[in-house]
Amino acid sequence: MSTDSAVPPANGTAASDSTSEPAPSSIPEGETALLLFDGVCNLCNGFVNFLIDHDPDGRVRVGALQSEAARPYLDAFGLDPSYLDSVVLIERGRVYTKSTAALRVARRLEAPWPLAYYAFIAIPRPVRDAVYDWVAGNRYDWFGKRDACRMPTPELQARFIGEGADA
Repeated sequence: MSTDSAVPPANGTAASDSTSEPAPSSIPEGETALLLFDGVCNLCNGFVNFLIDHDPDGRVRVGALQSEAARPYLDAFGLDPSYLDSVVLIERGRVYTKSTAALRVARRLEAPWPLAYYAFIAIPRPVRDAVYDWVAGNRYDWFGKRDACRMPTPELQARFIGEGADA
């Protein structure tokens, strides 16, 4: 896998991480940020827990890349649903991946976390993404994985896309 920030599209052509066309009508009105993550990855689940703890206003919703609820979002941007090596952030009709997605999420959190965006976005994307790819490639060995995607508690259900959530 190359170190660019694009998730491989389903059609095999390259997709840019910040120049995707606005989302089609399959993306719900008013959805400003949606983070799709590897639902069986313990590191990814830790990141989602951190996001929920530091985003009390719910500015970012989440969903597992493997879920049926994620499929329309992935299809809308032509992204390969079997590609799990990056978080995917859909924000204002554009898709972001890898380090750019993580930093854009940090920018939406309570202080002091937005400072991480400004500190690290200045690092060239190929360098950031090389580190991201290294961590992503070792995440199961270092942090382990679950047998199944996480199920949100009833209190957190509204933060997740999918069955029972306000998608």
